[in-house]
Amino acid sequence: MTPALQKLRMKATRSHQAGELDKAARAYAAFLAAVPNDAVIWSNLGVLHRVRDNHQMALRCHRRACALNASDVGLRNNLANTLSDIGQYTESMALRCAILEEKPNDPNHLAMIGRCYRGMGDYAAAIDHLTAAIKGLPDDAELQLQLAFAQLGKGDYRTGFETYKARWQAGELKPRNLPFPEWKGEDLTDMRIVVMPEQGFGDAVLFMRFLSALQGRGAIVNVLIEGPLRRLLSKLPQVTMVSIEDLKADPPDYWINMMDLAALHFAQSPDIPAPAMLHIPDDARQRARGIAAPYPDRFKVGVVWTGSATYKGNAFRSFSHADFLPLTDLPGVQLFSLYKGPYLASYHADGTDALILDTASSERDFADCAATMTEMDLIITSDTATAHVAGSLELDVWTVLHWDPFWVWTHSGDTTRWYPGMRLFRQQTPLDWSSVMAEVKTALEHRLDPTT
Repeated sequence: MTPALQKLRMKATRSHQAGELDKAARAYAAFLAAVPNDAVIWSNLGVLHRVRDNHQMALRCHRRACALNASDVGLRNNLANTLSDIGQYTESMALRCAILEEKPNDPNHLAMIGRCYRGMGDYAAAIDHLTAAIKGLPDDAELQLQLAFAQLGKGDYRTGFETYKARWQAGELKPRNLPFPEWKGEDLTDMRIVVMPEQGFGDAVLFMRFLSALQGRGAIVNVLIEGPLRRLLSKLPQVTMVSIEDLKADPPDYWINMMDLAALHFAQSPDIPAPAMLHIPDDARQRARGIAAPYPDRFKVGVVWTGSATYKGNAFRSFSHADFLPLTDLPGVQLFSLYKGPYLASYHADGTDALILDTASSERDFADCAATMTEMDLIITSDTATAHVAGSLELDVWTVLHWDPFWVWTHSGDTTRWYPGMRLFRQQTPLDWSSVMAEVKTALEHRLDPTT
């Protein structure tokens, strides 16, 4: 290899490590044009594409890398990761099993095999595999976390939420560092306890139903809620909303993680509580009525196609705004976008905003969004916070799921016990949204004309 090519190789790698992905991709391509048999660089380029959610490109690169060097464990691991990403679980597991023959008891591969079983909807196999692996590696948090997801998917909520406490050791959540103690079951009579939020907005709406687990214990219950959810959750019974500033000025006696309320509940009862009652202020309702007013004779459908851009799995659970365009061709139907976020740029750029009206850009918070939902005849949403808001409001809502959904939705069926009025539509083939969106269109046509 010439010094110039060595320099180009180093430049590509350093740019990648620095997070300069555009520069790194161009340098990788230039290098591979001259040195097409460098397996490591092909794999590096695959890793770059994976970070960018270009999963088919990642797969192509990793396959080239492994074709050039089929014995390298690191290259096979990268291929196995991408195969798992896109639902090719059987091949991913085969690669991981082969690696385990060379590196027995590797916790990452043991955990990801369990992940693959769960992705296939085989919760029992996932639980058996992960339980056996944990016997040999009892302190591995990722094995525990994958076991928790399998248990929750199976509906074993009592065990699953206890196991899920390992999430704080798995590296994805920053452990609490609070100047007052975590509640560990002490007497709460006349004590003040604050429920601490976790993860996304949808999780907050989902788990507010478990506040009842603290009632009857004599406690004064506070919930730390700030930002877009505050008005929507401001009228929960026997609860006071607080801010960070409130806690600094007047620290409570204890704190508890929001999701640990579920463990507390299911230790006492197998029943899933009803969703929390949400509050929609009058000014939000007035705003929503103004949005819907020009369309009194239309069947109004509120739509959401994507969730938070910061959620690492968003690319899989989300689809394009353009996938809703066939619904705009149905006579008497008017679509309204309930999405607010960075993905609106392409929605405006291609002219979709003339056909699917933008209601969310001027929203102040989720209370405004909820009010708009109540003016709709139907909500159709991807798996994101709006699904939980609509489900909690007991609105007519269809949730469109990717092939490996959140444990609340499980892997089969068109309903969920967590939101009994919700209808689920499932992607049958990984990365293919066309088929499931065709089902949604057919269902809407039948809704408009039951004789079809």
